[in-house]
Amino acid sequence: MNKPSRRVHYLSATLHLLPLVSLMVSISLFSQVIIGAPALKPSATAAPRYLFLFIGDGMGPAQIKLADAVLENGHALKMTSFPVLGMATTHAENRYITDSGAASTALATGRKTTVGTISMAGNHLDTLLTIAEMAKAKGMKTGIVSSVGINDATPACFYAHTPSRSNSYDIAVQMASSGFDYFGGGYAEGNLPENRQKAPAFKGDIAERMRSAKYLITHNRIELQKVKPGIRCWAYTGYDAKAAMDYAMDRNPENIALDEFTREGIRLLDNPHGFFMMVEGGKIDWACHANDAAAAAHDVKAFDNAIAEALAFYRRHPKETLIIVTADHECGGLSLGNRTNGYDTRLSLLRRQKISHQRFSEKVSSWKKSGTVTFPMAIDSVNTYYGISMKDADSTLALTPANYKTLEEAYTTTIKPESTDIFTSAVTGLLNVRAGIGWSSNAHTAVPVQVFAIGKGAERFRGFYDNTDIAKKIMQIAELKKDAPSRINQVNKHRLILPQ
Repeated sequence: MNKPSRRVHYLSATLHLLPLVSLMVSISLFSQVIIGAPALKPSATAAPRYLFLFIGDGMGPAQIKLADAVLENGHALKMTSFPVLGMATTHAENRYITDSGAASTALATGRKTTVGTISMAGNHLDTLLTIAEMAKAKGMKTGIVSSVGINDATPACFYAHTPSRSNSYDIAVQMASSGFDYFGGGYAEGNLPENRQKAPAFKGDIAERMRSAKYLITHNRIELQKVKPGIRCWAYTGYDAKAAMDYAMDRNPENIALDEFTREGIRLLDNPHGFFMMVEGGKIDWACHANDAAAAAHDVKAFDNAIAEALAFYRRHPKETLIIVTADHECGGLSLGNRTNGYDTRLSLLRRQKISHQRFSEKVSSWKKSGTVTFPMAIDSVNTYYGISMKDADSTLALTPANYKTLEEAYTTTIKPESTDIFTSAVTGLLNVRAGIGWSSNAHTAVPVQVFAIGKGAERFRGFYDNTDIAKKIMQIAELKKDAPSRINQVNKHRLILPQ
């Protein structure tokens, strides 16, 4: 009788071992489920699970460099450390110089629209689906954070749809119907009495509508920190007459900062299905409209602190996170250098300014009402808050006779009953000139803006492209479906236009 070959012995042994191998694999898988062993690593081709989009309103390249220069030595902005850099154009559908409505619609939907429009087509008949709504439809949690009013143009473009950004009450109403999980930052300007009265159809108090939609509303740091993940939340802090947070350099420590809203948002949104969060540094734009370089620098830094929170999260989830930082447009035509100083700049002089243009103007307004503050007394305050005086060891900060006369004339005009405040602008402008800062406008410009990226798919943001391409790239990388959430058809009776 023939003896079995070695191959037959090998096959027989293998067959006997198969049940044992199967049992070992089963035990291994069972132990992972029961004992809580680490989950399998994300696939190299999987879409990022966590998406961050940071928008510095009014933040052009000069604003970024200004903040970097004004910071204390040895520090640098986190956003400028990102490995990928791109540039984006910002024009609107109907105007070369855009506004936040058209620009943020482009960033939110990947489509151009007309100035002042909130995530609708320029014909004001068609609704545009946003990347935040796509993320929500995919099962991701969604969060919107801003240092200005939560229904201001930029945040509104991610959850609301309306023909005009001035429809602030209508925008605020759509917060509750959005189903988004987290709103943080400023208050809802649309719920202020003057805006409720202007609404064509009043549908009730916004806070009550939010509570009815199962949102927990918090007003301070302690309340926000107590909110548990999984609970919808609208969190705001102290706000001004326009529902915005204070400028970073004016912030009361008791009020919540932008980075804290971002950190708490990450805590509340983090879940196995991932999340999308948009964070806006809105007060950068406001500072640039006022040509207040110091306030702009401080708010860019506050915005960067919020980015640092996302970066810390990215380091814990490097293969599942994508962070994009950009701007909707530039504001003010800021230049680091001016005609007066030529090649000389002393940007560090801006550190002498202690409060924003807005806060100093409020002081001037109180002086005007009291009628007891003389010009010499006002100059003492200029020294206190801007570091400028008649006599200073630093000649670059000492007032010349011509400076003194200019400020005196501005103050005399300002304190007249029907006059506007030109004194604050004169003082702020004087420090800016001494520092070597130039401004060409009090409005937006068409300067291309920078795009910084890090994380899964970040390499696609290299190059020069249009702002609509930012949203399109995010859709592609994150595999966001273009199916319309049902609530869009409920809120808007217009035709829904899906991204191209």
